[in-house]
Amino acid sequence: MKASHLGRSAAVLAIGTLALTACGSDNATGEATGSGESSAAGAGVSGTLTGTGSSAQQAAMTAWQNGFQEANPEATVQYSPDGSGAGREAFTAGGTDFAGSDAYLDDEEYEASKEVCGPEGGFHVPAYISPIAVAFNLPGVDTVNMDGETIAQVFTGEITTWNDPAIAEQNPDAELPDTAITVVHRNDESGTTENFQEYLAAAAPEVWTEEVSGNWPSQWAAENNKGTAGVVQSTNGTEGAITYADASAVGDLGTVAVGVGEGYVNYSPEAAAKAVEGSTPVEGRAEYDMAMDLERDTTESGAYPIVLVSYEIFCPQYDSQETVDLAKAFGSYVISEEGQQAAAEAAGSAPMSENLRTSAQEAIDKITVAG
Repeated sequence: MKASHLGRSAAVLAIGTLALTACGSDNATGEATGSGESSAAGAGVSGTLTGTGSSAQQAAMTAWQNGFQEANPEATVQYSPDGSGAGREAFTAGGTDFAGSDAYLDDEEYEASKEVCGPEGGFHVPAYISPIAVAFNLPGVDTVNMDGETIAQVFTGEITTWNDPAIAEQNPDAELPDTAITVVHRNDESGTTENFQEYLAAAAPEVWTEEVSGNWPSQWAAENNKGTAGVVQSTNGTEGAITYADASAVGDLGTVAVGVGEGYVNYSPEAAAKAVEGSTPVEGRAEYDMAMDLERDTTESGAYPIVLVSYEIFCPQYDSQETVDLAKAFGSYVISEEGQQAAAEAAGSAPMSENLRTSAQEAIDKITVAG
């Protein structure tokens, strides 16, 4: 079912031209902030579309559900924020119509997706780009500088107090207490975890020696909770705690400015997009697939390397025309200017550029009935 398309390389290059909005929403509950009238694509579709996946997408997804269903009162989009790994597993098993994921299907998952999606397998459409914040609870301290090696040493338990020399040397003007550091990590399989580990493995390979995974390594197990909201809640409740989470959810927690090149970079949509500019298409996928590998060890000034591209994963073919119509209509709404603005308002994400939307729309338009 391959057809003429702008191509994945064009889609990746278009990331660098994102029309960015300010990040920093602390909406971790998924409450929608949409407008009254909607021009959601595919008005008039009906039925139920099911999805499971990223908890980091929850705020944006709720806004998308509300906006889409307002324009399509006979349609329902059901989404369970059980984590990216759970979403990909359900999708490749044929349990859902789409998956929300902060990591693309790995090779094994991609092959499994062919059993339910046909010979081209599932394909990825970027929903938004978001920085992953390294967030902490330290009263009176809003920002701390840390390079990649120091972050890795904190999360592997080698550094155990906030006034450790490795941290103090990078923050000569800060008054850091001797408070114990409590690491808080996800206890569910998570795309956020996978993206964070990819950064640690690239930035501090001698410290982070475990294979990158969506699960937290058992040898470095610490305090944990389920989902984005769970780890943020645990960190808020523990003085000295530190975690990693979608930046839209960290609220009033302090955040780490990450060492890049000769300086330190705070998270922002602009800095995250800059880090994505050097990304490359994932090999061995369908022509119109938009999955990408990120340059985690960038030294470019102003780039924030702990970033995720959050995807919606669809099949290029479904068994019924109703599901095809729903998937195309909902996917088109997610990537539309209206849908992207709804996500930006709800989750502080970065809306896609017009070029990227064009590539994504052409991919969505390929969805058809199996035959």
